[in-house]
Amino acid sequence: MRIDRAGWPFITGPLVPAALAAGAGRPRAVRWVTLPFLALSAYMALFFRDPDRRCDSTTPPDDDVLSPADGVVMVAGEPQPGVAPEGDWQQVSVFLSVVDVHVNRSPYRGEVVESSYRRGSFLAAYRKESAHRNERSELWLRDGDRTVVFRQIVGVLARRIVTRTGPGQRLATGERMGLMKFGSRMDVFLPPECTITVTKGQRVRGGETVIARWPAAT
Repeated sequence: MRIDRAGWPFITGPLVPAALAAGAGRPRAVRWVTLPFLALSAYMALFFRDPDRRCDSTTPPDDDVLSPADGVVMVAGEPQPGVAPEGDWQQVSVFLSVVDVHVNRSPYRGEVVESSYRRGSFLAAYRKESAHRNERSELWLRDGDRTVVFRQIVGVLARRIVTRTGPGQRLATGERMGLMKFGSRMDVFLPPECTITVTKGQRVRGGETVIARWPAAT
């Protein structure tokens, strides 16, 4: 299992006090002192896991929009009030719990034509207000006349957004582009001509689940 490089400080950090305790205490005491640190390190390895998905080996169909993250669909269709960019959009939002894979993927292919980062609050990501009040990173993807907007939004535990792309870079559908640390949400905004293929409450997998489709080119 691949581990995202951002996770190694969190994985190795708890091992230092565990090693110090192991070298200083009696065997029975060592077990109780080191166990919490070892458990924390194991959880961090789980959190920062980066599994391969179908899109890594097979190019998705041209009209498919994939989920950018693992989690549960919070919104599917009409956008939440005051959340979408200006214009006419549909919204798909995915809530990531602290046990979901937190590596983020591009929902569609195209050139990053605009990016922005905004500081904000750290409300629980499942709350409606988090969409416009929480800290977030926003990317606009364009491929010909097709535009998709998506956001990384932190939650009550997430304190840092990692975005590994920017204007001028081209992304493939499902390509890894960053991660969020410790519980968060991702919003995807699609034009009205797209057909939403997921429903509220549905579990999705980043880079695999089709959340929407463009009308087939004629």
